[in-house]
Amino acid sequence: MTLSGQRMRLKSGRGILAAAGIAVVGLIGAGLASAQSASQEKPLLAEEVFKNVQALKGIPVDDFLGTMGIMAAALQFDCSDCHVGAGTDKVDWAADTPRKRTARAMVNMVAAINRNNFGGRQLVTCWTCHRNRDKPLVTPVMATIYGMPPFEPDDIVVQAPGAPSAESILDKYIQAAGGAQRLAGLTSFVGKGTSVSFGGFGGGGDVEIVAKAPDKRATIILFKEETGRGDQIRTYDGRTGWVRTPLNVLGEFQLTGTDLDGARFDAQLSFPGQIKQILTNLKTGPPTSITDLPAPSSQSSLQQDVTLGQTHVVDVVQGTGPRGLLVTLYFDKESGLLLRELRYGGSPIGRIPTQIDFADYRDVSGIKLPFRITYAWLDGRDSIVLNDIKTNVPVDETKFGKPAPLKPR
Repeated sequence: MTLSGQRMRLKSGRGILAAAGIAVVGLIGAGLASAQSASQEKPLLAEEVFKNVQALKGIPVDDFLGTMGIMAAALQFDCSDCHVGAGTDKVDWAADTPRKRTARAMVNMVAAINRNNFGGRQLVTCWTCHRNRDKPLVTPVMATIYGMPPFEPDDIVVQAPGAPSAESILDKYIQAAGGAQRLAGLTSFVGKGTSVSFGGFGGGGDVEIVAKAPDKRATIILFKEETGRGDQIRTYDGRTGWVRTPLNVLGEFQLTGTDLDGARFDAQLSFPGQIKQILTNLKTGPPTSITDLPAPSSQSSLQQDVTLGQTHVVDVVQGTGPRGLLVTLYFDKESGLLLRELRYGGSPIGRIPTQIDFADYRDVSGIKLPFRITYAWLDGRDSIVLNDIKTNVPVDETKFGKPAPLKPR
């Protein structure tokens, strides 16, 4: 698969965690160990689930997989670059390879650099040097030096002098979405349509998004043409979050830490009227422009009626969730509607971004809701197109809970 001439990685790590190898790039040597059952209060640790974990012991499974995603993204790798037989039914996750051993050494090296030079702050990561390359560039490139470099904003927004207040931008969004009174009356919704994942994950499926105020949400994708594959699910029930994905190493697992915080925020943001209550420490950056996230050919070929590549002038608001989750929101400067959510999770080797783009807003019972959602993480992208949304309808509460078990691969 290609994207702008570059090789796209198989899906792994954040949110949905997809594709045959779930970003098990350098450290796991992972065949499933005899998985011990974990309680809601005690999530499974990496070494309790995977074999041959050496450099990243003591962290929850979802943080571990996110770390794999960082490495895959930084080196433009997929699972098969480090794991023997990945993507086939003869994969040997536990086999050691030279690249795995190098990855472990790199993790320890980066940790030492940050510990010895920056007081433990994560100022150097895999991405700092690799930038989508196996081997970092060591010589300046003239075209880069004398050309126009791409704009790459910092994670942390600096309050811009003279920018509109965050509260005024959020008020404009609330009004654009239907007004405070109508939004307060939104108690649930169910959206149905289609979702397209990477070609390697089997193409498209039917999608259902179910949400109930104030903080419950489920996204269920059924690959009906793939017999025996099962549903792809991510849920949040107001307290716990779960992910279940076919064709991966684990089956289903519980979210923790910033993954759980992100699932909570997504569920709360489903109901725009409470946006001013779910973020604190608000600040606004200077107005800027954003462009639709590109799509790999495996997706765009199946969604030829979806227009991408549009650029939008936006207002930028950044805030934090109750436990410090960092979130940046981008609002269309003209309409006031939310176009992008960019949130950051943590890992032992750097921040993990998750980006959700919203488009094709339509009026549903007086409320503007997005009918196109692009959910992307470091090495995965789901393109969701809804054809129907019903509001204030009864919902099945069991859809927000732990998904039914899926046999691990």
